Amino acid sequence: MSTAVQLPETDAEGYLVEPLNWTEEVAVELARHENIQLTEEHWDAIHFMREYYMEYQIAADVRHVMKHLAQKYGAESRNKIFELFPYGYVKQACKIAGMKRPRGWSTG
Repeated sequence: MSTAVQLPETDAEGYLVEPLNWTEEVAVELARHENIQLTEEHWDAIHFMREYYMEYQIAADVRHVMKHLAQKYGAESRNKIFELFPYGYVKQACKIAGMKRPRGWSTG
């Protein structure tokens, strides 16, 4: 018997329409849809992304998350975000962290 969490409203691609409706339970359910079992490292990235969103009202660029993970886990973990979310930062990390689908990324 499934104990799936009722997800808040999502768009056609599965991203939350309203990021403030995100909870850790929602993240677990979104991760389940992506076939990802959340580990401490996943949560570290997700919590960093949520804090960044709460401060700036936009999703963190992947380079900010990569830098955060490298500072915590060492320089060799620079690409850890892509190990944690193998189908992509936007497709999986942003979705699970409750971001709206990012429109475009700055390169600078």
